[in-house]
Amino acid sequence: MPMPRILYAEDDETLAFLTKDNLEQQGYEVVHCPDGNACFDHFNEQDFDLCILDIMMPKRDGFELAEDIRKVDANIPIIFLSAKTLKEDRIKGLKLGADDYLVKPFSIEELVLKIEIFLKRSQKSTATQKSEYKVGKFAFDHLNYVLVSGSDKITLTQRESELLKFFLDNKNQVLKREQILKALWGDDDYFMGRSLDVFISRLRKILANEPGIAIENLHGIGFRFVG
Repeated sequence: MPMPRILYAEDDETLAFLTKDNLEQQGYEVVHCPDGNACFDHFNEQDFDLCILDIMMPKRDGFELAEDIRKVDANIPIIFLSAKTLKEDRIKGLKLGADDYLVKPFSIEELVLKIEIFLKRSQKSTATQKSEYKVGKFAFDHLNYVLVSGSDKITLTQRESELLKFFLDNKNQVLKREQILKALWGDDDYFMGRSLDVFISRLRKILANEPGIAIENLHGIGFRFVG
């Protein structure tokens, strides 16, 4: 079994050395880049299983980098590591297609846990899974993170796809917020809850014109996918 390959963009040499060393001790192959341009060049030249991106970097910041990576690969997991703590920065990162956002200083144990979760989800066997669902006019292929209707194709992030699949697998059922968060994130803290709201807002916009389909907000409880 080949070692998972991680592309890591960070301009702080000391932090980069420590993080890279810790991840390599956990069995990952890590390619470190000191700026956004070098990172994108490596991304285009090699194959990676996951990206870890700092936001404040020279030449090309993490937001720009994530946006450019998503144009090439809609599926690869992306984790932001940043000193930016504002809610707006977290939401911007998630809207650009990031799967998670850790604030510096972060715990290496938490980072490793998140890496393991994303790699398991992207690599797990799909032999027994239902691969396609019907959502209004769309055929939803959750394995490839796409909604397709004729010539129209909407690409979702991994997290959006997992959330939509979870709703479809539990259609017309009341789902508590903490139930969704623990199923998809493994935890239900405040910032993960804010991330969930971002993904639900995006799915609502995508499905807004589909008759009979809605993600209902149940105040103080959670959500229900009707369709």
